[in-house]
Amino acid sequence: MVSRLRRVDPLIVLIVLAVVVALIAPARGEFARYFSIATNLAIALLFFLYGARLSTREALKGLMHWRLHLLILGFTFVVFPLLGWSLQPLTHVIPESLYLGILYLTLVPSTVQSSVAFTSIAKGNVAGAIVAASASNLAGVFLTPLLVMLFMSQGGGIHVDAQVFLDIAVLLLLPFILGQLARRWVKGFAANKATKLVDRGSITMVVYSAFSAGVVSGVWGQVSVGEIAFLIGLSIAMVALMLWLTRFVARRLGFDEKDVKAVQFCGTKKSLATGLPMASVIFGGANLGLLILPLMIFHQVQLMMCSWLAARYAREARGGEPTKVHY
Repeated sequence: MVSRLRRVDPLIVLIVLAVVVALIAPARGEFARYFSIATNLAIALLFFLYGARLSTREALKGLMHWRLHLLILGFTFVVFPLLGWSLQPLTHVIPESLYLGILYLTLVPSTVQSSVAFTSIAKGNVAGAIVAASASNLAGVFLTPLLVMLFMSQGGGIHVDAQVFLDIAVLLLLPFILGQLARRWVKGFAANKATKLVDRGSITMVVYSAFSAGVVSGVWGQVSVGEIAFLIGLSIAMVALMLWLTRFVARRLGFDEKDVKAVQFCGTKKSLATGLPMASVIFGGANLGLLILPLMIFHQVQLMMCSWLAARYAREARGGEPTKVHY
């Protein structure tokens, strides 16, 4: 029993603790605002360290790996939306508003920070993951509203602020470039094991901030326990399916193991940090409570499942064991 507890990934423990703390003492008011700023600073630091850790040659190689990026974009904006559309019969067992939330979660971009963090933990292609996940968020500024119009029959009135481009550039790309420029002086520190704290800490902060927002807005009081359990079960099934499918397709297309891991961790994720602001812009003054609930639950589930898988890959890499993943 003790040996099993020792094998539990610390990141999963941190995520669970973040959820529990958010339920008991969610971030509110000024504290929530300052905590959000701190979270953004942690994410910026994380990408600075990624830039400092990667050689310029590896970064350029990641940028030029167009097959990898195209495959990840295909899973994010083609396979996922088709999966959401195929779940329409669920309206016979759950309210239509919840189904629309499930559909919406399949239309948003991939995460950036957690996708790259898990790829790094799993010893995958980090440079490729950074470029692919960032490209997903940039493409999502245009593709998500278009997919909403196509699949959710939302007519005109859709507006996406161009400020999103600047936000992504300042928060993610600029720190990465600065890390590249400063690599000569800080690469030793960036490669230190202590930087794992930044990986895990930034993910934990994102989870606490997002879950606190849901608690404060009263989202959890609008659905029954049974509906929440259903959404959790469906999210587990969707993540497991996409983890298997991304690995299966990537291997069939001849990608090496590092690229396969990048495809898995970037192609199975959906971004809460990007999806929530987009929802408020796309749907205007509509009540977003039930619409964003499936995305919130899916986000927590994907972090926990991908954390377990990344830790398993890391153990296998340390032990030199072949990777065999079954779902």
